[in-house]
Amino acid sequence: MLSADQIALYHEKGYVVPDYRLGAETLAAIREQHDRLLARYPQFRDNCPALLSYDLAFLNFARDEVILDMAEQLIGPDIALWNMSFFAKPAVNGKKTPFHQDGEYWPIRPLATCTVWIAVDAATVENGCLRLVPGSHKAKHLMAHEQRNNPDYTLQQELLASEYNDDEAEDLILEAGQMSFHDVYLAHGSEVNNSAQPRRGMTLRLMPTSSVYDRDVATAMHHQRGGFNMSNHSLFLLRGKDLSGGNDFRLRVPVAAA
Repeated sequence: MLSADQIALYHEKGYVVPDYRLGAETLAAIREQHDRLLARYPQFRDNCPALLSYDLAFLNFARDEVILDMAEQLIGPDIALWNMSFFAKPAVNGKKTPFHQDGEYWPIRPLATCTVWIAVDAATVENGCLRLVPGSHKAKHLMAHEQRNNPDYTLQQELLASEYNDDEAEDLILEAGQMSFHDVYLAHGSEVNNSAQPRRGMTLRLMPTSSVYDRDVATAMHHQRGGFNMSNHSLFLLRGKDLSGGNDFRLRVPVAAA
């Protein structure tokens, strides 16, 4: 469980690294599952934005009771998993993820999600660990982003440089198996990986069920920006009940895999 100091740190800085970490056996299973994914879908070499749309077996890793206990301390006891993703950042030529706020991409109203970012490999400065701007979540609003069409980026919405101070960013150095929890409004990104070591990271997107996954907003985002269509995501109720009454937890045939 998170200590009182760790919970306070999450609210103050927008992220926290708990003491808990995944064991070697679980990490090996994630890596094996990721290898199978890439064998079937090599286009996800750098980034798979929706793991569960292609392989529901990844859902097993989101059911970790300790992770859910910690998430409950941050967002409450009623928790939905609305997405998982995998930022692979391969050795030698792993792509950059531009600075952004997660909420810029997400059709959740009101906007609320705690992301669990799991280091499947050690994440270092050399191989492109996350860089986060502490406290940038506090205003609880989305800053100005611009659309990019850069093949060297994993994501195409980038925060304007005037919106944050890169000098204030902190490197999130993690050992394999460690994880961080970060707020939906936190500004963050990561540099390219030119090292000989891969930097794989898997994310769980956990939403309090007081919010609604709005499929109409998802459709509008897709029409406006292109990219992956999130309107047919499956939602999974991991704990508690749907407080909003507006979330649909039936399994859907994903647009991407149809």
